[in-house]
Amino acid sequence: MIRLFQKDTRFVKAVFIVIIGFTCITMVIFLVPGIFNDQTESSDTYASIRHSGFVGRFLPAEETIPIVDVQQIARRMMRGQQIPDSIMPMLMQQAGQVVIQQHIMQTEAHRLGITASDEDVRTFLHTGMFGQYLFPEGKYIGDAQYAEFVSQNFNITTEKFENEVKQQILSDRLRSLITGGVSVSPAEVRDSVLKQDTKIKFDYAVLSADDLRKTLTPTDPELKTFYTQNAARYTNADPETRKIQYVEISDTSLPGGKPQITQADIQQYYNQNQQLYKVDPQVKVRHILISVDTNGGPGADAAAKAKAQGILDQLRKDNGKDFADLAKKNSDDPGSKDQGGELGWVKHGVTVPEFDQVAFSQQPGQISGLVRTQFGYHIIQTEEKQDAHVKSLDEVKSSIIDTLTKQKDAQAEQAFVNQLANEAQKSSLAQVAAAHHLPVVTSDYVATGATLPGMSDSSKLLTAAFSSRPGAPVQMADTGSNTFALFQLADIKPAHTPTFEDYKSHVLDDFRDQQVTALLARKTNELADRAHAEHDLAKAAKEVGATIKTSDLVGRDQQVPDIGALASAAPALFDLNVGQISNAINNGATGVVAKIVDKQQPSGDELAKNFDSTRDTLLNQRRDQMYEVFVSSLVSSYEKAGRVLVNRKLQQQPGPLSGT
Repeated sequence: MIRLFQKDTRFVKAVFIVIIGFTCITMVIFLVPGIFNDQTESSDTYASIRHSGFVGRFLPAEETIPIVDVQQIARRMMRGQQIPDSIMPMLMQQAGQVVIQQHIMQTEAHRLGITASDEDVRTFLHTGMFGQYLFPEGKYIGDAQYAEFVSQNFNITTEKFENEVKQQILSDRLRSLITGGVSVSPAEVRDSVLKQDTKIKFDYAVLSADDLRKTLTPTDPELKTFYTQNAARYTNADPETRKIQYVEISDTSLPGGKPQITQADIQQYYNQNQQLYKVDPQVKVRHILISVDTNGGPGADAAAKAKAQGILDQLRKDNGKDFADLAKKNSDDPGSKDQGGELGWVKHGVTVPEFDQVAFSQQPGQISGLVRTQFGYHIIQTEEKQDAHVKSLDEVKSSIIDTLTKQKDAQAEQAFVNQLANEAQKSSLAQVAAAHHLPVVTSDYVATGATLPGMSDSSKLLTAAFSSRPGAPVQMADTGSNTFALFQLADIKPAHTPTFEDYKSHVLDDFRDQQVTALLARKTNELADRAHAEHDLAKAAKEVGATIKTSDLVGRDQQVPDIGALASAAPALFDLNVGQISNAINNGATGVVAKIVDKQQPSGDELAKNFDSTRDTLLNQRRDQMYEVFVSSLVSSYEKAGRVLVNRKLQQQPGPLSGT
């Protein structure tokens, strides 16, 4: 799969947002109410934090937070989206809370003696998630490329970037210290595995809200009472409608027929648009990828290289005849292996540089040696090559004719419509249409969201018509698919309150919608009561008119028709034993009562297989919970001591978010 080794930095951006936004990860974004009781008035300072005691050895007595730092976090929270001005003050407040909390946590790290050195930062950049970009194959890309990488991906300086990496290292170490004593017992892990991996099969009786809705047949007096009681709902329920007269014009309406395209037109367009027909150099390639196991230890690279070399030796013995078969059997590229390693035509710069250089330097039919990229070892076969060139006129003639035909048709139609519109200003739409033998259509009374018969797109016409007034001059509208319309407003029927008789069908729908919810709940509870009393779900279902169905053997994270996701809609089913009947389960669309017919718990092997991953999940959950409590408590202590002062004026202003 070619995307496997394309140059794409969106992942890096997303990862960095997560790294520097540890406050969001800990889910303690909002500070305790009341922390902003005081103010600081400096125009370029968002807030200041007062330090005291032991931490004073490391930090000044009062630390200021520049407004630009808050704006930077706000930009990251926006993630390139356009945010309405009305939302910006709230976004700035949230960004400010993130930055303040970051500073508080950094202070706590210093107080506890936690440090991060420049060497720690260098090690992280070399071996962490940015290592493959900054140190490909272990070689540093250089200061200039490093600065460009940081600027393009994060829009900050390398100094700021490294400072934020250092802050994150401090934060990670603080979290590790605070949560280091968290543990889970083997019994807790076992119970969790049993809970998550237990599967059940059940019969279930289903009542449908749609079916029950049809049984609601109120009398006219009942409906009239409902109509009267809900009079406010039906005030002006019939919207304003308008009657429109229009003449639609297409290429078939043109006097003299469709414009003709000449050979001279085609040649002129081709000469003027050579850039459209340039073909970049490209190669058709296939490859075999042997990836390196990142968890395989120091010998993983050598093992991958040896495997790739063995495959290359086989290819050289038979001159590449078995390339496709060997790719299907051995390649670690899931997108191309089933196609025998085929990647198709590739342009310069699409793949990573090491791959690109070899693919374009080889002759057709040539097979490379081993090519090392960040994804592993590749064996590349160049199948065909195509030099840069301009397509001939014969190759593109049909597409040029299509383009010119559309252009000339549109120009001719526009000119004809303008002519008719000018004529209509001096007479009337009907007279102009008659003079040019064009039919005039008069619509029914239509609402804003209607569609006019035969039109590809009547939305622009209707929008203009509902902004017009009776007696206004003839107007023009684009109706899609190279057609236009001249139209005039004929009449307006204002919004009004319908009579009961006129709106009876809608009143019936509203009555049913209101009553069916209570009816479904009542009938489902009745079904459950009967099933429990009679110890017979099938009999109870027959008595109340429910349908009996049977589920597959399903787990907690699966879905069942008419119920939905069991984990949220019916988790209590997993607490029942075989033969037990559930209480009523109501999701609004259906009502269900179930009887367990089979229950299977995970085997000893399954318990052992899932033990480690479940333990890790539980540990992370408890660490998150513990750290959230720690952060909340620490922020609360700052609030009580009055140690955070925020410039409320800046907090309420969006500020310029376009700069660094």
